[in-house]
Amino acid sequence: MKAFKIKNLKYFMNQLLLADTFDYFSVSEASVTTFVTFTIDGSLHPEFYDSDTAARLKAAGKSQVRWSGIKSWCYSIIRGKRAPVSFRLIFSLPEDKSRALCEACGAPVEPENIAGLFLNVQYTGGVLTVTTGTSLKIFTLDKTLEHAFDQSARDFLLKHEIDFDEL
Repeated sequence: MKAFKIKNLKYFMNQLLLADTFDYFSVSEASVTTFVTFTIDGSLHPEFYDSDTAARLKAAGKSQVRWSGIKSWCYSIIRGKRAPVSFRLIFSLPEDKSRALCEACGAPVEPENIAGLFLNVQYTGGVLTVTTGTSLKIFTLDKTLEHAFDQSARDFLLKHEIDFDEL
């Protein structure tokens, strides 16, 4: 697990809400507190869709909404003259990218045993942090995948010129 304190809040928020920087991440949960708390469960409900779309979602193994699918809703809640009291976004790396990272780093973990690779974005008290998290369906003492994901998250922030301090 690595934690990064974001230095330039305005730039990060532009990357988060206006650019496509985070669009490919799946969303496990989103919570924004302004005058009330808005909570979004990122679980997709196939019964909402027509049968063809539901079948495509199921065939693709998609169970969570992508950030691109709810970004505009979150933007409409966050924007305004006053900053939110707080917000928390729990992003997860899509399964295909988790599998690719696992194979690339040589972790002794079968990709189907990855429960999730998470980026937790939290804003409270004027401070924004991004924290990594790794969840496996099995127990292992090996930290190869965790370290690879931590480095991947760090590289992601650097690639997108997001300035941070490691905590």
